[in-house]
Amino acid sequence: MTALDEPRDDSREAISAPPQPVPEGGAGAVVAAVPPSAEGAERERQAEGVLGRTYRALTLGIVSCVVLIAFEATAVNTAMPVAAAHLHGLSLYAFAFSGFFTTSLFAMVVSGEWSDRRGPLAPLFAGIGAFGAGLVVSGTAQNMWTFVGGRSIQGLGGGLVIVALYVIVGRLYPERLRPAVMAAFSSAWVVPAIVGPLVSGTVTENLGWRWVFLAIPVLILLPVAVMLPALRRLGPAEEPPSKAVNQRRVLLALSVALGTGLLQYAGQERSWIALIPAAAGLALLIPAILRLLPRGTFRAARGLPAVILLRGVAAGSFLAAESFVPLMLVTQRGLSATLAGLSLTSGGLSWALGSFVQSHPRADRHRHTLIRGGMLLVALSIAGAALALVEAVPAYAVAVAWGVGGLGMGLTISSASVLLLKLSPPQEAGNNSASLQVSDALGNIVLVGTCGVVFSALGGGSVAVHTAAPAGPANPGAFAGVLLSMTAVALLGAYVATRLNPRT
Repeated sequence: MTALDEPRDDSREAISAPPQPVPEGGAGAVVAAVPPSAEGAERERQAEGVLGRTYRALTLGIVSCVVLIAFEATAVNTAMPVAAAHLHGLSLYAFAFSGFFTTSLFAMVVSGEWSDRRGPLAPLFAGIGAFGAGLVVSGTAQNMWTFVGGRSIQGLGGGLVIVALYVIVGRLYPERLRPAVMAAFSSAWVVPAIVGPLVSGTVTENLGWRWVFLAIPVLILLPVAVMLPALRRLGPAEEPPSKAVNQRRVLLALSVALGTGLLQYAGQERSWIALIPAAAGLALLIPAILRLLPRGTFRAARGLPAVILLRGVAAGSFLAAESFVPLMLVTQRGLSATLAGLSLTSGGLSWALGSFVQSHPRADRHRHTLIRGGMLLVALSIAGAALALVEAVPAYAVAVAWGVGGLGMGLTISSASVLLLKLSPPQEAGNNSASLQVSDALGNIVLVGTCGVVFSALGGGSVAVHTAAPAGPANPGAFAGVLLSMTAVALLGAYVATRLNPRT
């Protein structure tokens, strides 16, 4: 959107109008309110992009934060098996992941409340500090429970940071620049997704797994130094209307986190006794999540509820399918673990491309169409990956299919973020951004867990964590069941995408 496209603003017109001539020496002589140089500076500011003088430091700072989070996610995943084996904690391996996601769920809601009441600076820097502290705890852990505790602290930091970043985008960037910022968020994952595993593997083999965790906190200082002056100079868009944190929402978030954790524990036990924590988890999770997310989310009510539901469906279906694709390529097509992982790299590259496409100014009027098309591409991608189960189909077809899915995710995820900020009043941007991230996390947890149940029920084999080799024969039908069920979920997302327009 250019300055000529903006709504009429009488105050701006009065400032930028040329001064009227007055009689020389007249007592009522009027001096121009704004000199021509100031008028030109204002016009230049209205036309600049995310890397213009006004926003450059802020953009570089927040994108650096996302790069570090992305690098941590890819690098730590590579070092995790070695760390768990060294700490004699392979039985607790899954908790190192679930601990992160469970605490991040709670922190996302806290960050939304904190940002709406006090502004996003405090939760942002508190989150960066907690994230770094968690890395130090994990990197110096002498037993697996301490390691899991460090990962849980990291989850708190990650949840605080990601919601605060969304609030900063909503408050400090004009609407015309937000799609470009969301595209930058997605692009920030590309390089870490490619080099993260290679760097982490090299460090783990030559220096030890601890340095994968201990080196990242030092890198956190760079984005802090870059963006703190910019944040202080720009300030919040408006003063929050209230200083009191909604304790009810915080307690609901705690209930969701505890319920999710109990369900994850029950899912790993696979015994009759696990029904007890499973029932307790459902009793905590269901009532809390119904109150925590906007009313109408689970029936895809038009407008904001449908946007939030769509994010969970899109992220969960793609991630759940992606979790099983490397295992399928190793067990069914005989690929090495490295080649199987590289088959998914195309998805990261095309994800950035899709996010870039949606950031174009002309794409805004077609945003709903882009989201529907993106979800159809995701469904086509997951179904296409299932074709690799047929021997006559070359294994590299998965890389092609995942490139298609990544393009769809780039169009969908970033566009949904833009719509959320567009539909959110400034004083509710924090809570709504938190709801979006909670939906993401729940979609990932629930659909990955569902795929695990489907995989086991259809005869899938288990995987030895320390070797990444199958411990038993994997039934091709188990992989087909996982991928086709996630295809159906992605098609459901395409339907939800038809309900993103608010009811008039």
